Amino acid sequence: MLSNESMRKHCSLRAGGMVENLFIPSDFDELSDFLKNNQQPVLMLGLGSNLLVRDSGFAGTAIKLTKFNKLQFQDGIMSAGAGVTLAKLARFCQEKGLKGAEFLSAIPGSVGGALAMNAGAFDAEIWSFVKSVSTINTAGEVFIRDKSAFEIGYRSVKAHTKNEFFIKADLYFANNNAKQNIKDLLKKRNNSQPIGLANCGSVFKNPKGSYAAELIEKSGLKGFCIGGACVSDKHTNFIINQNNASSDDIEKLIKHIQHTVQANFDIELETEVVIIG
Repeated sequence: MLSNESMRKHCSLRAGGMVENLFIPSDFDELSDFLKNNQQPVLMLGLGSNLLVRDSGFAGTAIKLTKFNKLQFQDGIMSAGAGVTLAKLARFCQEKGLKGAEFLSAIPGSVGGALAMNAGAFDAEIWSFVKSVSTINTAGEVFIRDKSAFEIGYRSVKAHTKNEFFIKADLYFANNNAKQNIKDLLKKRNNSQPIGLANCGSVFKNPKGSYAAELIEKSGLKGFCIGGACVSDKHTNFIINQNNASSDDIEKLIKHIQHTVQANFDIELETEVVIIG
């Protein structure tokens, strides 16, 4: 257990305040035992690629599930722990001759975070391949939930139960008819996104019938900065931490983008990035 840990180290935006405690459990039992005795608010972490913790920090315990990184393929089902990176899952499926997971290679996150937001890319979404998930609640109890226990939408997952976190997924991928190629997808991603710069991936969901990046660019916001946070010149639905940006810089830029697009197009941009604190 680490105390007063800066979230700059754990979020891909390289910004964020302090959390009171950071806990990295080694397995399900250790996580369960901790939750049974925990009295603090909890923040579940994977790679921190879709997360912004405000400069004021988080008054509770952040739980990082990076050690929940086991992959197993048996009887046609791929079981993946919440801490497995999506790139690793895509490569493992490729090694097993399974098709359909290629798109995951282009998403900078982990299985748990992808389940929580129904992550997607290149016209594919992770919940299209989910058979069931394992969850744990704040009392340390573990459940196996069928897909029907959730309302799945575009970058949206709403559970019918409360206070549960994803710890594993059972996924089904076909073994024929490859639609995409990992190398081609990564090349396409690298050509269109600010890879190598601190960012959180796509900041906004695409509104129905349009694209957030197009609306932002048409609003004249390409390269626009507040403090150290800037709209990417390469892809305007990305905010990059260009010069030691604070979380406040980033949040102010997000709000400025929303207000500008609303004024220009009467469209309200909804964030993909989750803001905590």
